[in-house]
Amino acid sequence: MSTLLQWGESSAILGAIKAATDRSDEALLWQQKTPPYCEALLSVLIPLREQKLLFDPEGNPAPVLTMELFLRWCDLMSVKTLAFTLAKSNTAKKLMRTKYDAHACAAYVPIDLEVLGTYLSMHTVNLSDESIDFPISNYNLHIGITTLITNIFNGNQ
Repeated sequence: MSTLLQWGESSAILGAIKAATDRSDEALLWQQKTPPYCEALLSVLIPLREQKLLFDPEGNPAPVLTMELFLRWCDLMSVKTLAFTLAKSNTAKKLMRTKYDAHACAAYVPIDLEVLGTYLSMHTVNLSDESIDFPISNYNLHIGITTLITNIFNGNQ
């Protein structure tokens, strides 16, 4: 999985995750919820990877998309922050809210947020006001999804 995250296409990564969830002994709910969440994350992480502008939830530059970095982004609050960061970046036409230098930020190419935005909207994440919180039940659901992703990455599925 590590090599796929670093170099693979989104479809190959999603295929590997889907195959692992299908093989797992997890409840059908988790098997159904995990691939769409991964797809939403990858819809923005892969373009950032291709632009060599990956960063962690604190805004620190990250040289490669690792399993650890992917898992850090699996937190629903972090994903919400990522969506707002990229929306602001798209508007400004430069990467915002990160610790990249000005030259690197200026190289940012706007990223399509439709897949991520649709996913977050389906889970009651307000995309017009960053200060509005989402239901704790949605946060808890994503903790379960992240647990399955962690197990897949660790080879426990």
